Amino acid sequence: MTKVLKSWVGGKWHEGTGKRAQLHDPTTEEVVAETTTEGIDFGAVVDFARKEGGPALRAMSFAERGAALMGMANAIHEHRDELLDLARINGGNTRGDAKFDVDGAMGTLGAYAKWAEGLGEAKFLLDGEPDRLSRGARYVGRHVLVPLTGAAIHVNAFNFPAWGMAEKAAVALLAGMPVVTKPATSTALVSERIVELVVEKGVLPAGALQFLCGSPGDLLSHVNGQDCVAFTGSAATGYKIRGGEAALRGSTRVNVEADSLNSAVLAPDVEPGTETFDLFIADVVRDMTQKAGQKCTAIRRVMVPQALVDDVREALATELAGMPVGNPALREVKVGPLATRSQLEDVRAGIDKLAQEAEIVIGAIGPGELVDVPEGKGWFQQPVVLLAKDSANAKTVHSHEVFGPCATLLPYSGEPGEAACLVAAGEGCLVGSVYSDDRDWAQAAFTGMAPYLGRMNFGSRKVADSSLGPGAVLPQLVHGGPGRAGGGEELGGLRGLSFYLQRTAIQGDEPLLAKVVTEGVQAGS
Repeated sequence: MTKVLKSWVGGKWHEGTGKRAQLHDPTTEEVVAETTTEGIDFGAVVDFARKEGGPALRAMSFAERGAALMGMANAIHEHRDELLDLARINGGNTRGDAKFDVDGAMGTLGAYAKWAEGLGEAKFLLDGEPDRLSRGARYVGRHVLVPLTGAAIHVNAFNFPAWGMAEKAAVALLAGMPVVTKPATSTALVSERIVELVVEKGVLPAGALQFLCGSPGDLLSHVNGQDCVAFTGSAATGYKIRGGEAALRGSTRVNVEADSLNSAVLAPDVEPGTETFDLFIADVVRDMTQKAGQKCTAIRRVMVPQALVDDVREALATELAGMPVGNPALREVKVGPLATRSQLEDVRAGIDKLAQEAEIVIGAIGPGELVDVPEGKGWFQQPVVLLAKDSANAKTVHSHEVFGPCATLLPYSGEPGEAACLVAAGEGCLVGSVYSDDRDWAQAAFTGMAPYLGRMNFGSRKVADSSLGPGAVLPQLVHGGPGRAGGGEELGGLRGLSFYLQRTAIQGDEPLLAKVVTEGVQAGS
């Protein structure tokens, strides 16, 4: 019997009514679950968060909220193997892909739980020291960061059902805001099970975490100026969310993480066979194959000095040949299927679109030779590398993200200024990487590229054995990017809390202000 996924709202599980959406195993195309949110009163969901979850969280200290986050992480850890299996069944993940997602969720929750310990029994943050505002010593002013009294609405993407949900929830809950989280329906099996485990643990107060499994309905029509909306997905959907009537009317805070044509730039000083060259190749291959290229941080544009193009192409071909595509349940398989049929269609159409400006030099449109997959089944696309005919004028390459195992080589002269122009042509990225052992070249590249990037990764021989590469979203560093990437910002340690906190200036008698802020703490103190 097909599993029916439920929503956790108003303190109880809700099965939903009416027609259900189907979730599939992308390897076999079999239906593995169904779900719907029809019959749910979305206004009541938001109201429950505001009236029950918010006051309960704000009454807790940072240390207590952190303990709740650790409880969530422990619940995931106790059922890790089960969640890894669900990620394969509903997401087409290899075991390595699934661990990247599930362990990322635990790691982020654990990191924020640890930071909460340092904040102790405080309930809000102090922003800076007091300033004297007049000649008298007693009249002072300062800034505080206090939790908003609304709900944090989180709309997540299909590719990271564990990590994507956890990274948003960890920050909001630690800040003191209740969460209403909605995963992408197509891969919600993992998300639903995690929430089920958290509910069973009882680590959060009522209303602190609610879960919608299916269509968001009119959820966003109920937001106001005390609410926050964080969205990960397409730029088109992000634009609609930002332009929603309720959000505009209430000046609701909206954070968007959207399309990103991330880049990797090889500097001319890097020679084939060196540690830095090998690191560069390894990072590109990892980003093309991990999660079948379905990562918002994956490298899409690869800038290579003209003199090194043949070496890079040969190295990529060799490494990709050792990445079998097929049944993700098998240990030897490195590339699983795409998550949905529509995703497969979009990726293949996107590669064909890129091929109007670039030549396919590795792979082809289609599944290729598959390992242990029934004939004609599964949503597979083999890794594809293209070579741009004219790097500067390859408009589609710089504007259309193919969200799959695909990257395009962009030859350039080797000058950092030209590389920076190519990076800038993407109009804003989550992450960009530079591979060089020439510090002057790297500095010039930084100056030209940084304004277009949310995060900049430097690869060199000094870090070849320790680099995490550009693909991992780390809780210590901000995640987001300018322009096309959405203009948003998440994580970044305690910086991330500011999205859910109101910065308020207070002024008056210094002893009175000192009394007012006794429950606050200076971040980092």
